[in-house]
Amino acid sequence: MSITSTPFTIAAVQAAPVFLNREATVQKACGLITQAAEGGAKLAVFPEAFIPAFPLWIWYIPPGKTHELRELYSELLANAISVPSEETDRLCLAAKEAEISVAIGINERNADASGTTLYDTILYIGADGRVLGKHRKLVPTTAERIVWGQGDGSTLTVVDLPIGRLGGLLCWENYMPLARYSMWAWGTQIFAAPTWDRGEPWISTMRHTAKEGRVYLVSCCSAMRTADIPDRYGFKHKYLSDAGEWLNPGLSLIVDPDGKVLAGPAENEETILYAEVEPEKLTGPRFQLDTAGHYARPDVFSLTVNRQERPMISTVEGVGECVEHVDD
Repeated sequence: MSITSTPFTIAAVQAAPVFLNREATVQKACGLITQAAEGGAKLAVFPEAFIPAFPLWIWYIPPGKTHELRELYSELLANAISVPSEETDRLCLAAKEAEISVAIGINERNADASGTTLYDTILYIGADGRVLGKHRKLVPTTAERIVWGQGDGSTLTVVDLPIGRLGGLLCWENYMPLARYSMWAWGTQIFAAPTWDRGEPWISTMRHTAKEGRVYLVSCCSAMRTADIPDRYGFKHKYLSDAGEWLNPGLSLIVDPDGKVLAGPAENEETILYAEVEPEKLTGPRFQLDTAGHYARPDVFSLTVNRQERPMISTVEGVGECVEHVDD
């Protein structure tokens, strides 16, 4: 596709959600979309599971405490998002009015089946206000499996923007070499990495990933204080009393195709990071290293990606007719 030859700006929105409050968090996200656009950004990347919050309690509550976990899951589910929905319409309208593309992490309800399983999802929205695609996390990590189901290959995708091809993986999916390779082979130029991880070795991983794919990379994490958890939640008093002021410092960053950090890491603050993209760097660095081009050896190595959708249920209706036979 034809992309701009003019430098442009991308943004990492490091913010805290309004904990387990879908309405308020969507409203906050819409405001931050506008703010990022006013800062000159053509793309804004939000943290993993931003709406209505990353289920951080899974790292603190023992898995055998089923009643505590059930209560929190029910509230998370009640505040999750279906795609499409009124909430996605609001996000799309905000993006359209601000003329900015958005990649935002959501807790997605499986509205196509039971309606009671959640996925860790990146939602892609174009500057024209259209939903361009979504990606469901393939493998929730350790305790995340208590909350999220596994996505399938049908949502492993790259979307076209006027500023370039946008791909993304969630958090520790970035440690899956074949998932990364699929992103490079489908021509990703700008890479979104919404996450809950931070610090080392995450920062080094992001620098490596940017250089491996020769992409501009945006790693974005929620900066969460203990005070961001309302006092009405029992697990806050029971498990977070010694957690300190910051549950997650954020440490979002933007990296260029040579692995150089352009912005961040931003620590212990809600902020928006900005960095300028030089369009020639979307291609020029691949002169030396193109991992899905001249640096690949398809005669030696091969990758097959199953992008078949795996619905929970399939129905067949109106097939065949019952014919009554009457003897003469």
